[in-house]
Amino acid sequence: MFFLNFVLRNVFRARLRTALTIVGLVIAVLAFGLLQTVVRAWYAGADAASATRLITRSAISLTFSMPVYYRDKIRAVPGVTAVSVSNWFGGVYKDPKNFFPQFAIDAPTFFPMYPEFVFEADSYREFLRDRRGAAVGRQLADLYGFKIGDTIPLKSAIYPGTWEFNVRAIYDAKDDTTITRQMYFHYDYLNEQIKRVAPRRADQAGVFVVGINEGQAAPDISRVIDAEFKNSLAETLTETEKAFTLGFVAMVETIVVAIEGVSYVVILIIMAVAANTMAMTARERMSEYATLKALGFKPAAVAAMIIAEAFLLAILGAGLGMLLTPIVVKAFHAATVSVFAKMPLVAHTFYLQAVCALAVGLVAGIVPAIRAARVKIVDGLRHVA
Repeated sequence: MFFLNFVLRNVFRARLRTALTIVGLVIAVLAFGLLQTVVRAWYAGADAASATRLITRSAISLTFSMPVYYRDKIRAVPGVTAVSVSNWFGGVYKDPKNFFPQFAIDAPTFFPMYPEFVFEADSYREFLRDRRGAAVGRQLADLYGFKIGDTIPLKSAIYPGTWEFNVRAIYDAKDDTTITRQMYFHYDYLNEQIKRVAPRRADQAGVFVVGINEGQAAPDISRVIDAEFKNSLAETLTETEKAFTLGFVAMVETIVVAIEGVSYVVILIIMAVAANTMAMTARERMSEYATLKALGFKPAAVAAMIIAEAFLLAILGAGLGMLLTPIVVKAFHAATVSVFAKMPLVAHTFYLQAVCALAVGLVAGIVPAIRAARVKIVDGLRHVA
């Protein structure tokens, strides 16, 4: 009890310095947690990918399409359970800022492969019946205020003209890991319109979504699919859905790595600040430590007091920072909801914050503690005099 009381009194002796140090720790821990969450948000789509879905695309680039009849050949590959067509539409809603993913898909074969998308039975049937029908994710509907029965006009740079789609279904997420910021509509509707204006571009698929029996068989099935179209006019590259999604993240990987690096730099800076604070404190109290040793306190006990002060500062700052992290992340997500569909705040982030806080406490306290433990009583008393 004496030890704890002594540490508490020493920590709050210089109240302004202590308060500023704690504020600095709170800001650092908050910034670290937020930046780590932003990094995780970039990978949210890849984390939700299924091990039993493959993506077959052009071996040259995503900008090149493949003949739609490839679907039947892929379906014949052993281990494949389903194949569906998916075309990126690339439209904007009213304003270029209002951009969200839109895909032309073969709905009867596509959605059975995505059980994480939950539909109401009646609305799903309405979507299937309407040639111009669209299925909109709940997050997307909430963002733009879409309701069933609305008409969504889109302008696409890939498929010129203004396209209008009827919202017939709004699907929900099966769990918190699923992103519902996409819009889906019928591939047949898109293909019919292309046949009228640009027949040579018709009957083409951007990617094929391939369902398989077992995730462990993905490499073998991928090789068989790609071998089927080797030396053809449109060779293919088949990969897992996670690898396909990570390919998009790789385009901005430098930025993501930089953000993650900055989060650790923030911690290193506050380490230096806290270490300087504790060094100043220890230097000012050198005569007190010498007095304690003269009264019979062992060097280890004096060192423990200094380290305890450093850890107490780190715990107070980190604790407040961790408590405020969910609030700050929620506010940041609200401000950037058009960019990040999900901003998952996971337990791992709090673990990292706690570890960083302990590291700050250790680094800040270890050098002053060693110095105070080694100082001779006479030298310590002479230090202030």
